[in-house]
Amino acid sequence: MRQRHIAMIALGGAIGAGLFVGSGVGIAAAGPGIVVSYVVAGVLTVLVMRMLGEMSAARPGSGSFSAHATRAWGPWAGLLSGWMYWALLVVSVAAEAIGASRIVAGWLPQVPAWVWVAVFMAVFTGTNLAGVRHFGELEFWFAGVKAAAICAFILLGAAVVLTGRTPAVENLTAHGGLLPHGWHGVAVGTVAAVFAYGGLETVTLAAAECEDPVAAVRRAVRTVLWRVALFYIGSMAVIVAVVPWDDPAVAGGPYAAAIGRIGVPGAAQLMNAVVLVALLSAMNANIYGSSRMLHALAARGDAPRLLTRGGRGGQGAVGTVGTGRAVLASAAFGFASVVLSLLWPRTVFPFLLNSIGTAILVVWILIAASHLRLHGRRRNADGPEQEHGPEQERGLRRAAPMRGFPYLGYLALAAMAGVLVFMLVDPGSRSQVLCTGAWTAVLLLVAGLRRRRRGPDADPAAVPMAVAVAAVTAAPDAGPAVAGVTAAVVNAPARTVPGTGRPRS
Repeated sequence: MRQRHIAMIALGGAIGAGLFVGSGVGIAAAGPGIVVSYVVAGVLTVLVMRMLGEMSAARPGSGSFSAHATRAWGPWAGLLSGWMYWALLVVSVAAEAIGASRIVAGWLPQVPAWVWVAVFMAVFTGTNLAGVRHFGELEFWFAGVKAAAICAFILLGAAVVLTGRTPAVENLTAHGGLLPHGWHGVAVGTVAAVFAYGGLETVTLAAAECEDPVAAVRRAVRTVLWRVALFYIGSMAVIVAVVPWDDPAVAGGPYAAAIGRIGVPGAAQLMNAVVLVALLSAMNANIYGSSRMLHALAARGDAPRLLTRGGRGGQGAVGTVGTGRAVLASAAFGFASVVLSLLWPRTVFPFLLNSIGTAILVVWILIAASHLRLHGRRRNADGPEQEHGPEQERGLRRAAPMRGFPYLGYLALAAMAGVLVFMLVDPGSRSQVLCTGAWTAVLLLVAGLRRRRRGPDADPAAVPMAVAVAAVTAAPDAGPAVAGVTAAVVNAPARTVPGTGRPRS
């Protein structure tokens, strides 16, 4: 895969329905304050990506953050972050396939929507099976269309505002002020913004299949900074300046509402076409990301080993080889989620969506915690991170250390914990935290059982970290089942020689 492919893959996974459609929920909650929400969430995203970029540049390889979590905290952390991210991506694939099929079915009502779902799933599964270069080329053009559309939208909106063709000041201040729902509304908007930013992590999975993964990671992470400012924050500022935030059309699609207010002919269908491209691009990127994560889990023994064989793999220096079965398995679970949405649209599928509602925060927490530990090891001459070969030595020299260590890492952890607490006390999002907490507890139980069966191969300090993750994701009122599962993991006997991590004889 080439550098130009890597530069666009992050956009492919991140810019989807969450930005084009889901941002309407945040605008309805925060009003013009949605710009503040996206700034706060953007700063958090940049911190997480800088931490992930440093670790991936120092130790490039398949698995990305799940591999870093394993090295930092033990196998339980790699299993938790890997499976949590995989579930997030495959359920997202289903949601994107459903959204895309509805758009096309609106243009061609004589063809059932499920037919389009099957077509999209087959096409992108085939693209991912064909090899990483085919995926990279397709995703490059998909993401390029999305980027061009957002840039055109921002330029057009800015021109309308600067020429006075829209009452921008009135739209910002005459409908309850800049913060019509106060800082509570900004907090709700921040929650929506955090999930709109999710997906940027895929770039570190793709970088492992480049000829120079260290350079690819460093360049890709640097581009996140200006892309966050331009695509996310800039477009939100244009929307609230062009359209009153309480306009009913904003809830259905803020971008379409803004273009319609500007007076672009055929605005609704134009935005439908852009959203369709965005959904298909995100679908393609998420099948790729989920298959690479599943392959990495299988290679470590955290998923069936048979998933490491079949198909064409990566062609880079540390690329993944034989990802065909992982691609098929991920696509199959995505298609199964679509079937569940058709059979039980009000029960099973909403539960799946809720179960991955805060998954990205769990992954980000583990990224930040892993960085704090691994960065500290590299600074300690006696730490295990000093045990590396020539490739790791070159990577460590070229990795750009995150500034402000460890303070910015602790700040990011505190911010993510604050988002989780806010979601827990907010009735509208509490179910997402509880469902994700239950899923987290199940994965911790599996990790604990595997630890007892295999014998302890993790750092003894991993247990307190497991307790912390379970505490912030499984609330006290999540029920006795979650508490019992967490206790089973925490109380699992270590069976090690103290201070060595080796099994007792």
